Amino acid sequence: MVNIQLPDGSVRSYPEPVSALAVATSIGAGLAKAALGARVDGELVDLSHVIQHDAQISIVTGKDADGVDLIRHSTAHLLAYAVKELFPDAQVTIGPVIENGFYYDFSYKRAFTPEDLAAIEKKMAELAARDLPVTREVWKRDAAVEFFKSIGEHYKAEIIASIPANEDISLYREGDFIDLCRGPHVPSTGRLKVFKLMKLAGAYWRGDSKNEMLQRIYGTAWAKKEDQDAYLHMLEEAEKRDHRKLGRLLDLFHMQDEAPGLVFWHPKGWVIWQQVEQYMRRVYQDNGYQEVKAPQILDRSLWEKTGHWDNYRENMFTTESENRAYALKPMNCPGHIQIFNAGLHSYRELPLRYGEFGQCHRNEPSGSLHGIMRVRGFTQDDGHIFCTEDQILAECTAYTSLLQRVYADFGFTDIIYKVALRPDKRVGSDEVWDKAEAALIESLRRSGCEYTLSPGEGAFYGPKIEYTLKDSLGRQWQCGTMQVDFSMPARLGAEYAAEDNTRRVPVLLHRAIVGSLERFIGMLIEHFAGALPAWLAPVQVVVCNIADASAPYAEEVVLMLKKQGFRAIADLRNEKITYKIREHSVQKLPYILVVGEKEMHAGTVAVRARGGVDLGVIPQIEFANRLQDEVLRRSNSPTA
Repeated sequence: MVNIQLPDGSVRSYPEPVSALAVATSIGAGLAKAALGARVDGELVDLSHVIQHDAQISIVTGKDADGVDLIRHSTAHLLAYAVKELFPDAQVTIGPVIENGFYYDFSYKRAFTPEDLAAIEKKMAELAARDLPVTREVWKRDAAVEFFKSIGEHYKAEIIASIPANEDISLYREGDFIDLCRGPHVPSTGRLKVFKLMKLAGAYWRGDSKNEMLQRIYGTAWAKKEDQDAYLHMLEEAEKRDHRKLGRLLDLFHMQDEAPGLVFWHPKGWVIWQQVEQYMRRVYQDNGYQEVKAPQILDRSLWEKTGHWDNYRENMFTTESENRAYALKPMNCPGHIQIFNAGLHSYRELPLRYGEFGQCHRNEPSGSLHGIMRVRGFTQDDGHIFCTEDQILAECTAYTSLLQRVYADFGFTDIIYKVALRPDKRVGSDEVWDKAEAALIESLRRSGCEYTLSPGEGAFYGPKIEYTLKDSLGRQWQCGTMQVDFSMPARLGAEYAAEDNTRRVPVLLHRAIVGSLERFIGMLIEHFAGALPAWLAPVQVVVCNIADASAPYAEEVVLMLKKQGFRAIADLRNEKITYKIREHSVQKLPYILVVGEKEMHAGTVAVRARGGVDLGVIPQIEFANRLQDEVLRRSNSPTA
């Protein structure tokens, strides 16, 4: 007798071992028809999986995240099948599921073309329509190696040969195609109805530039067509909002080959930078932080003490001078500890909060660089809090509240909270990791935040809370962090005088709210589609004259606005007013003021808000007051 417990707690009994599909069928024909796989005692399995003993089971359908992953995984195999049907000489390599889709890498004698991509997608639809069963087979490793060699699949044979000889090999067959895979998969190709091939790219075999460059085909797949349509629409919107395109269009910044991963900020872009930095500087001042500045380059010996030299050296830029090795700092914390160590601090001074707009450099792989979102040189709104163990919880709880207020000011109110736990490669005892992880988790509980745990994703010196923002398109951006570090202060000799006059090591809290200013500004550009709110916009107002006679009045209005602290310019060119309005609208300025002789004599301005909204003719001082109120409120409605 096999007893199966369902998600609702009910139990069904079967006289002998039973497949996941049979369980679904016994529950109802509708569920069996919708079923794609199952979870048995937490493990995702095929519907053909036979349950030999008492177990808990949940049937997976397209409504579940697991179901969508099964669809994507199986569609990757369908892609490989179609490629082999059309291009028999192509060799298949690997094809995993990724966020919102999948890819598969191929070795082929010529480059695939967009026309090939269309033909492959058409062939995939034909194979799916045949509703071919997808079945699992178990082979001995050496037999699998010989089989794939015999059919010319040398990459697949190489992968299998790297598996220990005593392990059985899991293969999946559909029609004339068979592929190495641990599974699970959907029961038949007919379940794959909604998919689209997206693009071609290059990828080195095993990620090594010394190996052959393979051809990677990316695709997306979904349970429902409306979900795919929504995703493709989001991609179209994201393309319009690409910060690299808008950076050029709005003359904010550029990047070039002579400085890979580094940003050349133009005047308008640097205004945005300054607005973000000055805002964060006020956050420092209002929340008990003392601003400091540490050197860019530090001796190797210091990085050895922190553990970075052994754990992070491949990501650091190094240099030498007078037979001494140095590294450009990849983070600011060691410098802040040196400042702390410069004098003896009392327990009465703790928590002691340091903040720095610290410029860091990390040797990111060239393939991972992405505009100003992923760079090699960046500036963090970096803060470090030296505190006692008893103060950790209060500091972390207060920090989450502060971070929520800051994000709201920038227009982000949807935050995802994740606690990244200890990695395998780490410093410090399990005891201190237990304390650090418990403090972060409890701080989120006290803040009323729902959170998830991510085992193995912490930094090598401590666990962290990762704060991920959702933008106006629903995309997620990991942004702020809070890390609890019991190890680095001791490694660098940080101490404070305790109440009993003994010397104790402080706990170090690493925190950043916006994180990399470069990346955060890129996020803002895309979130607002370049139409930054008035308080952040590099130019808040342009005043356009209709004719030469009203040019002096336009300059007068600009001067008045500048005296009140606004970023205003005049457009006095001998062009039609409609041309001027159209040009400044493309530049996404918050306000365009139009003045002619009538406005000049009345002391008024004709106001056009972004998006072509006509606000009518009002006194110039009334407009200034209106703009002042908008800036002070930090109104953030994202409008294109």
